[in-house]
Amino acid sequence: MDNKNKKLFSDFPPVSTEQWMERVTADLKGADFDRKLVWKNLTGINFQPCYNLENKITQLKNTGENSQSLVNYRKVAVCCAESGNELALKAIEEGITGIIFQLLETVSVEELLKGIDLEAITVSFELYNNAVVFTKDLVAFAKGKALKGYINTSVISNYVTTGNFNDSKIDELAELIKLTEDFPKFKAITISGTEYLDSGANQVQEIAYTLNSLVFLIEKLNKKGISVQYILNNSNFLLAIGLEYFVEIGKFRAFNNLLAEVANKYGVAKYSNIITAKTSIWSKSITDAETNLLRCTTEAMSAILGNVDGVLIDPYDKEFKTPSDFSSRIAGNITTILKEESYFGKVSNPVDGSYYIEEVSSKIAEKALELFKAIEADGGFYKAFEAEAIQEQIAEIRLKKLKLISQRRTPMVGINKYPNLMETVDENLLSKGDVTNSKVLTPRRASLEIEAMRRVTEELVKETGKRPIVQLASYGNLTMRKARAAFAYDFIGVSGFDVHQEESFADAVTAADASAKSDSQVVVICSSDEDYDATATNFIKAFRAINTNKVLLLAGAPKNMDELTELGLDGVVNMRSDVLVTLSAIQNKVQKTLKTLEV
Repeated sequence: MDNKNKKLFSDFPPVSTEQWMERVTADLKGADFDRKLVWKNLTGINFQPCYNLENKITQLKNTGENSQSLVNYRKVAVCCAESGNELALKAIEEGITGIIFQLLETVSVEELLKGIDLEAITVSFELYNNAVVFTKDLVAFAKGKALKGYINTSVISNYVTTGNFNDSKIDELAELIKLTEDFPKFKAITISGTEYLDSGANQVQEIAYTLNSLVFLIEKLNKKGISVQYILNNSNFLLAIGLEYFVEIGKFRAFNNLLAEVANKYGVAKYSNIITAKTSIWSKSITDAETNLLRCTTEAMSAILGNVDGVLIDPYDKEFKTPSDFSSRIAGNITTILKEESYFGKVSNPVDGSYYIEEVSSKIAEKALELFKAIEADGGFYKAFEAEAIQEQIAEIRLKKLKLISQRRTPMVGINKYPNLMETVDENLLSKGDVTNSKVLTPRRASLEIEAMRRVTEELVKETGKRPIVQLASYGNLTMRKARAAFAYDFIGVSGFDVHQEESFADAVTAADASAKSDSQVVVICSSDEDYDATATNFIKAFRAINTNKVLLLAGAPKNMDELTELGLDGVVNMRSDVLVTLSAIQNKVQKTLKTLEV
């Protein structure tokens, strides 16, 4: 047989789902299949670990087109036309193809856009005041040119974050649509869904509420004589990008599908909206901030594969300072590299036909449509938000997300896992904790509570001049003591304490004696379950006979916990430990000890 015509993997017989399940069941050795291998997402959707030709897959229609001319945006804060223009030209020189000008006040359009080729560069504007006046100047300046981009007057964003809806904004939108009618590639309406995801919502909620807000604006603008066709043609949807890579791909595809469904209900078959994706605030960190670069990269990848028209990547240090030239340049380079070197945007709909992504997309679309209909049935977006129903639904998901983070079941590098123990963080940059107003949405980082715990450490260091030292005292079984010391090192490092490398000792009593006399404030016993059964009580007795002030922990889950606690063990660290609860308790005792020593 000609090897050139041989089918790939033809030497391997096909495996049925039944055969695969038999093998997996044997490998699991009695463990629950659903618990171990089925991914349960907070959208209420369960995803299977394996797909084959036996699976029935429904391919969504109208999932969008992969953008060949993907816009790589950078945001430019404008204090005056001259500086705004200078920053824009610098960005364009660095490969940026779209500028978002943030305008607090009206400036000269001619000076702001001087030297910018509107045929090649997309220009968008966040307008806080005098939107109509500025837009009149803009369309006059751009007459005869291929102006493309959008205007964002934050009509929905302002409402969901302040609780106040300004009806005059509807008149403003109607006027903007009329002013820009000669520029079909320039969108006068921006409907944002970023506030939902950044306040802790899941992807289903972000899609549903964004579409609910679209219906709300359609009804408002219809009364001003603006047709649904005009509204959709003039719409830019600004959506956030979360960290769940495949789910985010499915989210954007599902959004496009459901937007077509909504349009169809209004009798609109063809329209020309755009979707702009922005990296989320929720997923970013202040500790080990360079990790944000990796988060931004995967977020950008999922948005592009989900068929968005433009991507805005925030600089990795944006959450704690004014972005530097370096961080802004790197942010822009991410999209450039993905598009030009990784060939994203070069292939039409590369994820179409993938069983997993098709199922993710269709299930998200199904759930989002269900939620969208429920909100509409109860009176629509405005009524639901005024009744705080939307806020309550998001709060429920946010609390679940935060619990998973605190339990380290949702790993976040540099936040609740793999902390950078070499870095020091200014306590003033760290959050004091979440201040939630149930009446509105407050975009925030997922790490706020852990930051607040870390802040306590940094304030203690500043006050006492001493960073608490953690000693990992190990003995016994080599494999288990190494594994548990490594776990404790990672777990307690989140607190910002000075966690020393493991110290090995010949036996439990020797370890207890040395660690009780050391200059550490926290000691963690690291050994195997068998060693704990035989010697943990001896360790604690010997340790407490010498030192009663230190925090004494054990890495593992001993059976005789009550007995060990009575002898003087302060707690344990293991896979089930809650990082916030455990580390806060350690901090409280260390604070008392250090402050007592100060006196």
